[in-house]
Amino acid sequence: MSNKLTPIKLDSYQPLREVVFETLRDAIRKGILKPGERLMEIHLAEQLGVSRTPVREAIRKLELEGYVIMMPRRGTYVSNLSIKDINEVFEIRTSLDSLASGLAAERITDEELEHLQRLLVVIGEAIKEKNMEKIVEADTKFHDILYQASRNNRLVGIIYNLREQLTSFRAKSMAYPGRLEETLEEHRRIVDTIAQGDAVAAQKASEYHMERSEHTLLLSMEDKDGNM
Repeated sequence: MSNKLTPIKLDSYQPLREVVFETLRDAIRKGILKPGERLMEIHLAEQLGVSRTPVREAIRKLELEGYVIMMPRRGTYVSNLSIKDINEVFEIRTSLDSLASGLAAERITDEELEHLQRLLVVIGEAIKEKNMEKIVEADTKFHDILYQASRNNRLVGIIYNLREQLTSFRAKSMAYPGRLEETLEEHRRIVDTIAQGDAVAAQKASEYHMERSEHTLLLSMEDKDGNM
């Protein structure tokens, strides 16, 4: 069990279960709680300085979002997505992102389009500065606006749930040599096709972006592990 968690400051306006959830989710994303590590309610509660109830509630939500796996009679473990899991998630994400981009080409506002174009500049500058935190922040905003422009709330909700399942792999993919520059060009192509109001081209541009993202992620995992 990791000893790197620190007690939660009990001065947040959020419900305690949400604070515990976000704390544990961030610990998983950052690798403090590692894939395959067993999570025990009593130990987590002690480290975070809270009771077991909000920890139990947070773990249930983490399971729903794919961060942990609860195994009968064996306990709860941090998820370790397999290649098959990644393929399945990307298959769905590719279709959903393609749909969102096609709808955005038909429904985006001028203000949203301007915001996407400004974010392309921000991402380009952050790449030159090698500021990964800024890149991730701008990239997240980029996709948030793109999804919002689809004007389909149910679609957005499904995409966000799937996106959460791959968040811990994001930095690994982005760090792959040349991937940041490729991503920027792929984003530019998506924005250009949306600006032209070409739903079919926007769908294809989004599909290509997701396919390249998956390909790079798998390459980065292969480089690290030495095999697939």
